[in-house]
Amino acid sequence: MLDKTISSTLLAALGMLAMNSSALADWSGEGDLGMVVARGNTDTDTISAKLAIKKTQDEWEHNAGLAFLRSTNAGVTSAERFALTGQSDYAIDEHSYYFGSLRYEDDKFSGFDYQSSATVGYGRKFIDTEVATLKGELGVGYRQTKLETFSSEGDAILRAAMNYTRNLTDTTSFSNDTLVESGSNNTFAQNITGLSVRINDSLAMKVGFEVRYNSEAPLGLKSTDTITTLNLNYKF
Repeated sequence: MLDKTISSTLLAALGMLAMNSSALADWSGEGDLGMVVARGNTDTDTISAKLAIKKTQDEWEHNAGLAFLRSTNAGVTSAERFALTGQSDYAIDEHSYYFGSLRYEDDKFSGFDYQSSATVGYGRKFIDTEVATLKGELGVGYRQTKLETFSSEGDAILRAAMNYTRNLTDTTSFSNDTLVESGSNNTFAQNITGLSVRINDSLAMKVGFEVRYNSEAPLGLKSTDTITTLNLNYKF
């Protein structure tokens, strides 16, 4: 029941934001929604959704993100992940900034009940043009992890991130985002590659490929997961 409530709430929020962007008057952002429904010889449902919003005010830039993935096969859930992220940047000059970042993830098939982290650090924009952007971040923080065995552990972490975007044509763009959180208990790494083809000013089709890695995966589980998605992207 709780899983269905989370799923319904998330989809309702995405729909409301997409139809009424005035609810985010001072924010800009984008949302992705993808769905596969198979019936007949197979009975499979898969849904993926993402929402990213941003607000800039004086020297501050605030970002928040939400991601959801759920897949069922013959009524049995085979994948379910929910993630929340938030970050605030304070500009030092045109190219440098300090940041504070939060991340929470609940993946029911990772062997972890949840992983959450809080980090602070320094970021720099190496490229910042209309054609391409490249920025890197390095910081330190603390991560709390709860295993499905109900035991929990915390450790200090080093956080590194790299974000790259490039406009290939007037309607096609490429992006690559890398995140690494490394501590004594586990190293988590994530790389997301995306290719977007714009339909009009607001809508685009987006192909994504995501690789996720946990160096100390719980016993019996693989360290690496990959996900390929095809989504409809909406900018507001």
